Amino acid sequence: MDPITIDCHYTRPLMACAYLLVEGNEATFIENNTTHALPHLLTALQSTGLTPEQVRYLMVTHVHLDHAGGTSALLRLCPNATVLAHPRASQHLIDPTKLIASAEAVYGTKQFKDLYGEITAIPENRVRSLNDNESVGWGNRELVALYTKGHANHHLCVWDSKTHSLFTGDAFGLAYPELQTHGLFLFPSTSPTQFLPQEAIASVNRLVALNPKKLFLTHFGMVDDIPKAQSQMLNELNFSEQLALEAKASGGGFDNIQTFCYPKIENHLKKRALDLGLGPWESLRPLLELDMKLNAAGLAHWASL
Repeated sequence: MDPITIDCHYTRPLMACAYLLVEGNEATFIENNTTHALPHLLTALQSTGLTPEQVRYLMVTHVHLDHAGGTSALLRLCPNATVLAHPRASQHLIDPTKLIASAEAVYGTKQFKDLYGEITAIPENRVRSLNDNESVGWGNRELVALYTKGHANHHLCVWDSKTHSLFTGDAFGLAYPELQTHGLFLFPSTSPTQFLPQEAIASVNRLVALNPKKLFLTHFGMVDDIPKAQSQMLNELNFSEQLALEAKASGGGFDNIQTFCYPKIENHLKKRALDLGLGPWESLRPLLELDMKLNAAGLAHWASL
C-alpha cells in the first residue's frame, strides 16, 4: 500500500499533511500536526481497517508545532506506539515547557490554544531518539533517519526502503497543491530561528543523492520530479541567501532587514507565478502571505546574527 496522505486542515485545507504507512497489521504515522488534526488522523487509520492499538510508531521530522503539536494527544490514544524523533526534538516532546512558552509568547494564550490545542509531556520511556543514519526495522521495510539541517537544527527526514521514498518535513520546501496546476512550484521555508542556507543546500543534495522515487512533503503532498525539485530548491535557497546578505549590507538590525526582505520575496515569487501562468497574483497572494512573512523573518534572524 502506498503512503496515505492525510490533510490535517491546519488553518486551511491543503496547508499541512501527515502520512500513514501500513506494514502488515501495524501502522506508522509520519508527522502528527496538532491536536485538532486527531479526527483526520484516526479516520485515515480506520479506513485501513486498523485500530489505534495497532499503531507501532509516531515519527516527527521536527518539533515545530504544525508537525509535532499533536504527538502527545495521539500517543495517548495509541497505547502500543513509540515516538521516533531527533534527540533534540525528543527533549522538547518529553518536556514541552519551553516549546509552549515560546509559542504562547508569539501567538498569545488564546490563539495558541485555537491553533494547537493542549500539548502535554510525553513519558520518556515512550520516546526513542534516533541517530543520523539509524535504521528502524519494521516488518519488510526499514525507516532510516537522516539528519537534515537548514530549516531547523533538530530536523530529520525519513527514508522508506519499501517505497524508495523520502518524507522530507520542511527540508525540501513547500509545494502547495493550488500552485502546481501549471508545473512544479516549490519554494523553501526559511522561517526563524534556525535557518542556515548552506546547511539547507547540503541537505537537499544529500537527499537527492539517495535517488528517491518520490518526495513526500509535509506542505503538501507528493513530488516525483526530483531533478526539477532539486533545481528549484537550490535556486531558491541561493536567492534567499543572497537577499539576506544584501539586506545585511544595507544596514540596520532585525526589523530593517525583515522590512527590506519581504517585498523582494513577494516580487520574486510573484514573477515566478506569473511566468508559470498561475493567474492573477491577487488570488495567489493569500496562499503565500504567511510564508512570505515567516521567510522574511527567518532571513532577518540569520542575517542579524
